[in-house]
Amino acid sequence: MKPSSFNFIDLFAGVGGFHIAMENLGGSCVFASEIDAHARAVYENNFGILPYGDITLIDEKEVPAHNVLCAGFPCQSFSKAGNREGINDPRGTLFFDIIRIAQYHQPEYLLLENVRNLAGHDNGNTWKVIKHNLDEIGYNCPEFPFIFSPHYIGIPQFRERVFILCKRKDLDDIQPFIFDKKNIPESSISTILSENSEIENLKKYQLKDEEIKLIEIWNDFFKICRNDLPGFPIWTDYFTDDIDHEIVNSFPFWKKNFVYKNIHLYLSKKKQFNQWLKKARKNTLFYGAKAKFEWQAGKNPEGDIWNTIMQFRPSGIRVKKPTYFPALVAITQTSIVGELGRRITPREAARLQSFPDDFKLHIEDRSAYKQFGNAVNAKLAELFAAHLFERNDRVKEIINR
Repeated sequence: MKPSSFNFIDLFAGVGGFHIAMENLGGSCVFASEIDAHARAVYENNFGILPYGDITLIDEKEVPAHNVLCAGFPCQSFSKAGNREGINDPRGTLFFDIIRIAQYHQPEYLLLENVRNLAGHDNGNTWKVIKHNLDEIGYNCPEFPFIFSPHYIGIPQFRERVFILCKRKDLDDIQPFIFDKKNIPESSISTILSENSEIENLKKYQLKDEEIKLIEIWNDFFKICRNDLPGFPIWTDYFTDDIDHEIVNSFPFWKKNFVYKNIHLYLSKKKQFNQWLKKARKNTLFYGAKAKFEWQAGKNPEGDIWNTIMQFRPSGIRVKKPTYFPALVAITQTSIVGELGRRITPREAARLQSFPDDFKLHIEDRSAYKQFGNAVNAKLAELFAAHLFERNDRVKEIINR
């Protein structure tokens, strides 16, 4: 079966990544559910459908008949950023709301999305539970879920996610999905960036003077270490030769290892680092996480720190190559484009998730960033739906874009 027109439902809908994908393939949405009120408002504003709220309160008999069930079910219980309780966490059990709806309606296809960690969570037991339950209600799915990132097809964001493809057992088996990761195309952040002159209220995305000064401090650190940039986290609290080794030796091995690496680095250029620290500690922002640094931009970098992508994170200022963005996250750790001296805008975040430029954003930036951090990438959802529907020409078109 190769549906060119079909009905779908959109569970845990967010702001509509699956909706965009399915409409692009000829689908019509007959039902949506999303618990977050702000996301529901954005969904209605764009698609004219107000999603129902808490899925646990929805009777499956009240859900309209449909051909395809889409669900980006909650990821906190599987994510490395969450508590990782998985199927034992109340949020993990929301998967069984998908099961009860699918069991009642028996749509031809299910397309589910979750975080990368789901594939190996609890030594693979979480995935076994998921696969077993899908099998019990009458669905074929591959032995292992697909793990895919937007940058595999040229979208400049590294964001590995799990896609679970299911086909009702009375239909054909799911064809193998073959993708050569050795030939990943180059991506460029320029494809999603706006010119500064095009951005309304540009000032609110630009770095503040204090942040610029803080980054300059770390740029001075970069210059000291340019030829031997450390791959371990820099914790300046341990840039000292006055160490209580008894306390340090009580730390877990991983932490103790990093502490001694920091001490060794400090002692290797003690005079230069002392001069640098004297200047750095005059900056009022240089404390806590902002006195930590994570260089993840490789060896032999060109230019300086302003040629990178940066994030202010709880673990420190993280620096990446300017080839693709780190994963958007629901919490506010918005990427900074060093060359432009500003954070990415909500519109640029939307582009990273393959939402079109006519998509109407939430009026509050904080909510918009959160929504796109939680969203399924619309282009990847379309890719795997096209594969599931055996629309092979469309699959090739997306991969070879």
